[in-house]
Amino acid sequence: MTKLATVLAFDLGASSGRALIGELVRDEAAGSNKLQVTEIHRFPNQPVALNGHLHWDILRLLQELKIGIRKAFQLGYEPQTFGIDTWGVDFGLLDANGELLGNPYHYRDSQTDGIVEELNELIGKERLYEQGGLQFMPFNTINQLYAMSKAGSPKLAAASTLLLTPDLLAYFLTGEKICEFTMATTTQLFQPKEQLWNKPLMEKLGIPSKLFIEPTHAGTIFGQLTDEVCEELGVPPIRAVAVGSHDTESAAAAVPAVAGRPFAYVVCGTWSLLGTELGNPLVTPEAQSLDFSNEGGVGGTYQLLKNIMGLWILQECKREWDEQGNELSFSEITAHAEQAEPFRSLINPDDASFYAPAGMIKRLQAYCKETGQFVPQSVGEIARCIIESLALRYNQALGQMEELTGQSFSGLHMVGGGIQNELLCRLTASAIGRPVWTGPVEASAIGNMQMQFVALGQCKNLAESRSLVEASFPMEQYAPGPTHDWAAAIERFERLCREK
Repeated sequence: MTKLATVLAFDLGASSGRALIGELVRDEAAGSNKLQVTEIHRFPNQPVALNGHLHWDILRLLQELKIGIRKAFQLGYEPQTFGIDTWGVDFGLLDANGELLGNPYHYRDSQTDGIVEELNELIGKERLYEQGGLQFMPFNTINQLYAMSKAGSPKLAAASTLLLTPDLLAYFLTGEKICEFTMATTTQLFQPKEQLWNKPLMEKLGIPSKLFIEPTHAGTIFGQLTDEVCEELGVPPIRAVAVGSHDTESAAAAVPAVAGRPFAYVVCGTWSLLGTELGNPLVTPEAQSLDFSNEGGVGGTYQLLKNIMGLWILQECKREWDEQGNELSFSEITAHAEQAEPFRSLINPDDASFYAPAGMIKRLQAYCKETGQFVPQSVGEIARCIIESLALRYNQALGQMEELTGQSFSGLHMVGGGIQNELLCRLTASAIGRPVWTGPVEASAIGNMQMQFVALGQCKNLAESRSLVEASFPMEQYAPGPTHDWAAAIERFERLCREK
């Protein structure tokens, strides 16, 4: 094996973050390149409640990134570049001196309660979708900023620059202010068809347009570690790359799809993002009515996506069981679900009652009672309800996406940490009546690395970097099981979504 390049990827999710080393090596015997990934640092990412608001502990996250950089060199790696990807929409505000104006709000903060409906009334739902192309979600950046504007936020008034989360962390390390393209498209203030910030809308909502930087595309080297950071950590000035810094888009880049063929995927984690890759945004009344988002991808692509609540519901239930002293691993919870009777209870995972943290078990039980279903009590019954409902939601969204695009998908790629739940993968194959291909697990971090290799000239483009993923990480296939029970469950689920 000949080592061609080494990169460092930071992949931050809503509950944890990781630092991973990616080594591109040449397998001379096979005549091909392969990617080797090693996790070197993992850390929790817990929000902090203060004065009625929920915040990210951004300086703690910065410290964890510094630890990851130092560890990389202590372990003998010599990364040429680093990249950061995180969840979307959230941001920090800087004053004229480049100082951070307070800890960023968490996307589940209650300040945006009712804002979606208010903006739809003020601007018009159709106009907002035509200009922003996003699913109407309470956490979208536009809603956070409008809430701050309405409240007369001193931070907003004093702000000179807005940096989305991965760009904010990169600024702390490099001193360079950028706005990476995939993140810009999560704000609902960027016009995907025009490829411009929507300054007239910002002005109408009292959001200063001066805050926004022109986007930089993934695969661009934009700076390096500052002298101060290098001295603090005892490391050389490694270069920073703008990757697909929205973790969803990095994960989509890592889907090992065949070039030139349409494909569907689910990025499976706290959120489930079910989508397909297009050359242009699909901003149509039909896409709006079905609540699909158009998010910028890497390599000149757009991702047509449906945001689905995902494993968040199960994660919250686990947290409650842990607090009650019933500490079970996710694999143990899944084993209980395997033993539970199927299809006794179903939920719409995207019902608004499942959005907020705390009290998830009682809210799930209340939903089942209100809809005249069996009320699950045991760990297995509750977990089975959640997992089956997610599989049914994937099936529903997949059908809607085929309707919108006019494409027929032969199966579904599933990537991300959620694919470690084999029951979910297996039930999804049965729900959609088609094969499910899983892998890689570390999709966001791998997609992050792919764009670093593009920036270094080691991969020509997205298609070549996807071939590298396919050669480096095995996929597992799940075949659909018997369909007769699923047909009835699909009908029940559709009725539930219409009525509740």
